[in-house]
Amino acid sequence: MSLIGLDIGTTGCKATLFSQDGAILGQSTREYAIQTPFPGWAEQDAEQVWALAWTCLREATAAAAGDAPLALALSCQGEAVIPVDAAGRALRPAILGMDTRTTAENEWLAATFGADELFRRTGMPLHTINTLPKLLWLQRHEPDIWRAATQFLLYEDFFLRRLSGEAVISPCLASRTQMMDLASGAWAFDILERCGIDAGKLARVAPLEGGVVAIVRTELAAALGAGDTLAIAAGGHDQACAALGSGVIQPGLAMVSTGTAEVVEVAMASPAIDPSLRDGGISVYRHVIPNLYLAMTLNHSGGLLLRWHRDTVGRWEKEQATAMGSDPYERILDGAPVGPTPLLVLPHFAGSGTPTLDTASKGAILGLTFGSNSATIAKAILEGLTFELRTNLELLARAGVQIKELHAVGGGARSQLWLQLKADICHTPLRVPQVTEAACLGAALLAGVAVGAYPDFPAAVARTVQWRQRIEPVPDAVTAYDQRYALYVKLYPQVADLLHQL
Repeated sequence: MSLIGLDIGTTGCKATLFSQDGAILGQSTREYAIQTPFPGWAEQDAEQVWALAWTCLREATAAAAGDAPLALALSCQGEAVIPVDAAGRALRPAILGMDTRTTAENEWLAATFGADELFRRTGMPLHTINTLPKLLWLQRHEPDIWRAATQFLLYEDFFLRRLSGEAVISPCLASRTQMMDLASGAWAFDILERCGIDAGKLARVAPLEGGVVAIVRTELAAALGAGDTLAIAAGGHDQACAALGSGVIQPGLAMVSTGTAEVVEVAMASPAIDPSLRDGGISVYRHVIPNLYLAMTLNHSGGLLLRWHRDTVGRWEKEQATAMGSDPYERILDGAPVGPTPLLVLPHFAGSGTPTLDTASKGAILGLTFGSNSATIAKAILEGLTFELRTNLELLARAGVQIKELHAVGGGARSQLWLQLKADICHTPLRVPQVTEAACLGAALLAGVAVGAYPDFPAAVARTVQWRQRIEPVPDAVTAYDQRYALYVKLYPQVADLLHQL
């Protein structure tokens, strides 16, 4: 019997069937677009995402014919808002986490509740990423949609409503909305009432201990080769699922996930509601593991910035790689200089995430000459993203959150160059698991524990998470990149005002 992990990311979805030993039995992926109808907006066709994800589920289960799935769970991008009608269909495009239109709504929240009180109650700093200000924006700017909606869902509960008939959201994902009381694990009804949000239009929050929360509709389960019954377990935020899938199940363990965005997740026994984390925009929320919490740093650009380079500056290399059947990213980086490049990249192409929290910032590439080529720019992008990562690790360290080792997952963990840059620039060893698409594995482990395929999470991780390699910092490279980092930390303060004027 197999377990399904379905990952609904920001730019693509992936369905993976795993054996109980963690071996991949079947897999299917699809990409989809982000719509930007106005500056600062980021939306998505949720109905298209559902259709593509269902196709992935069908293809992945077909590829694993003979291994009937026992249960599934979802790993989902956070904070997206999807108003739905009585049939559960989206009334408008989903507003994504990376959307930055809600500045005025955040100002109202600060004046009404206070930034410190909201962070203390919910673990979420004031930021345009949050679900709460997105709902306020819909309330104020699209009143017809607001009135017509029977529910306001995120991707997990949107999918569970389609799969089972009931919208259910995990405590993990709910605690990223800024609408959950972090201590109790229930919706913060007083905050919702003050904001004019009917709690009855939100999904049911799954029990804090997790477990099976729904059953896939009979006809859909049959289409997936599961017979009459396919259990759905409480899933969670994609980064939290990836933390589980990379073995981050004890306080002090940490993961760096490099996908569309780049994220660090640090597990904690209790929520660290520290003012320095609030000021740096570090969110604190419930892990998918009961009774554990996570502190999360976020750079919205992440792998999306390298994808932008691939599709614009590196189009020729992408075409050549496609013709040769090779990896376009490896082709783009072929010929990049050894050691630090002569360029500095400020990777704020979607504004800055933690720790500067400047949604009006922009990307910048400094040091260009006629000698600059695509490979040099591509490596400089990796350097800039990793310098930004180091600023976040340093903020965590100042708040008393020490990280001695990072578990590296996501698409970026397939790049040996990028992994070594992380070790050298951040002065931190990395461990890379065999399964770097850890979000799907984490979701599958949630499903497995829920139906008794594993006695508990430590047993599930011990059975499925195997390590591919350990990467140590190289002393000469550490010294060289320390010198470049000293320049990088000056970059944003010197160009911020000009970028705002642009």
